[in-house]
Amino acid sequence: MSAITDRVDADPKIRNESPTMNKLLSWPAALCWLTVLLDGYDLVVLGAVIPTLIDENHVGFTAASATFAATISLVGVAIGAAGVGPLADRYGRRSVLLGSILLFSLFTIAVPWAGSVGVFGVFRLLAGLGLGACMPTALTFMAEHMPASRRAFASTFTMTGYHFGAVLASVAALWLIPSWEILFYAGGVAGLLLLPLMWVKLPESDAYLAAQGKAERVKPTIVLQPKYLRTTLGVWVGSFMGLLLVYGLNTWLPKLMRDAGYNMSTSLTLLLVLNIGAIIGLIAAGVLADRRGTKPTILVWFGAAAVLLALLSIKVPNTLLLNALVLVTGIFVFSAQVLVYAYVTQAYPAEVRATALGLAAAVGRLGAIFGPSITGALIVAGSAHPWGFYFFALVAALGLLALATVPGLARRSAISADTSGSDDQKEYAV
Repeated sequence: MSAITDRVDADPKIRNESPTMNKLLSWPAALCWLTVLLDGYDLVVLGAVIPTLIDENHVGFTAASATFAATISLVGVAIGAAGVGPLADRYGRRSVLLGSILLFSLFTIAVPWAGSVGVFGVFRLLAGLGLGACMPTALTFMAEHMPASRRAFASTFTMTGYHFGAVLASVAALWLIPSWEILFYAGGVAGLLLLPLMWVKLPESDAYLAAQGKAERVKPTIVLQPKYLRTTLGVWVGSFMGLLLVYGLNTWLPKLMRDAGYNMSTSLTLLLVLNIGAIIGLIAAGVLADRRGTKPTILVWFGAAAVLLALLSIKVPNTLLLNALVLVTGIFVFSAQVLVYAYVTQAYPAEVRATALGLAAAVGRLGAIFGPSITGALIVAGSAHPWGFYFFALVAALGLLALATVPGLARRSAISADTSGSDDQKEYAV
């Protein structure tokens, strides 16, 4: 029955949009959105408390040790994202997602109890392992939960939770600091409260269950086989560039704007405007990608991002025009990265999908590590303006070139022999 329903949903002649909307408003969709919200919350929370940790010299924190803590957290996230795919493809999306949230929650609660910078870093590393596994698994589940014709929107809509989580953490930090410990307790407890709901309301993915008919288990190296190699290399570079932009801009946009001659209040406001644009862009990109094709939309998004980032190097004296420019930049910059994830969910069959998405996310996290570092080096060298914006524009252009090399996606009405009965109609790289 599930296979019949998915074929009906995917056929434009007989598709009824109400089943799609029902799935989008279902418990599984809400739980995946909340899972990604935890990732966005954690993105901001450490950066928000670092100044307090340094000012209080908490367990000996200095600027250098704070940099270590921030970096080791991202390393944990990258490892978690890389390792989760094979586990989710072998043991199921549901069980791996539950275990990942549990790991993140327990060690996030433990962070305030760290008695040294080293232990603090270890707790953040272990929490990062769980957190890094959450997002690709949630995105994989959502892609398989929705009809094939709405997978791009499923990915982009789910990722709005990421930016809502970032905003939530920012507001909570303004309210709670200097009582920074509560921020970690809140994030960990929220994850623990999510677990019983997921246990009751989150089913296993139908596509995963269908793929279990395969006699042979896939290995992570399958994504480097000749039939996937071109796709894999393209999405890895695109993911790296995309997350470099996300983390680089979230970290350094206020400083870049200050160096460009804007005051601090304006610079901080522009960071908020950028993330509002991100939420708008995620929804718009998903709708457009499902209607016009994921690959063409990715190319437009990266191309527009490159142009807009270069334009930000120009001093804009009008506040309204500046806010509009930053808003539109946010629309294109942040959702370009998520469209890469959407492409992955369409280009690989069910038995490989979680592995492919996890590895793409892990490579992207490397960009998240390098982005702030490279931009920071430009700031130290006194070249942040205008070269910081030119650097980000170049990164977006490289993302465009990388995704231009991947195969297009051709819809097939028949179930692929590769999926061994997988119930979801797919779009395949050709």
